[in-house]
Amino acid sequence: MLKSERSVYELWLEYTRLTLCDVGNTTFDFYRDDVKEKIFVADYELKKSDEKIFYICVNEKIANDLKNFPNWIDLKDFVDMKNYYETMGIDRIMGCEAVQNGVIIDAGSAITVDVVKNGKFSGGYITLGLHRSHEAYLQISPRLDYSYNFEIDLDKMPKNSQDALTYGQLGLLYRDVMSYDLPVYLTGGDASKLSSIFKDAILDEELLFKGMKNILKKGDLC
Repeated sequence: MLKSERSVYELWLEYTRLTLCDVGNTTFDFYRDDVKEKIFVADYELKKSDEKIFYICVNEKIANDLKNFPNWIDLKDFVDMKNYYETMGIDRIMGCEAVQNGVIIDAGSAITVDVVKNGKFSGGYITLGLHRSHEAYLQISPRLDYSYNFEIDLDKMPKNSQDALTYGQLGLLYRDVMSYDLPVYLTGGDASKLSSIFKDAILDEELLFKGMKNILKKGDLC
């Protein structure tokens, strides 16, 4: 049983106007009353308040700062980590907590792919995001300065350089993801771009917040 005076579920009942926050390296993404608000880290000043904010954080410096603010409640403390692995990112975990069966693709600076079956994390992997992979190709040769072709026909082998790069990054990703024969969920900054490739995928920009809500609803974890 987690060491807490009250269950997370009791907190959930008390604070009906729930405030969630996904703290990244560059922004605070707030979610209140089904409304999202993005504030850049450089523009946000932490203040002590009575408002309870349930958060996840991948920014180590900010995570340390938030420990000084008792109204900020780290949802990582309420995750049953035996379902995951120690170094797994909390953002990936929240994506998995939002889905009962599916493949979750979070397309940000990195692209993460996680598989959930019957509510259990089955495994996942990390690859370069679209922008980072483009930069990597440029380091190989300036002749590889091509944008991705999101209208590519993945049933045909490429016959030009742009499609060859696209196929190498997105074609292989597509084939792997579809091999699990599960619903596909897209989230993250480049999710809308990938929706052209994963045409039947569920595009959900609030997926991580849904996972955060599910953690709260579970109450105490044994």
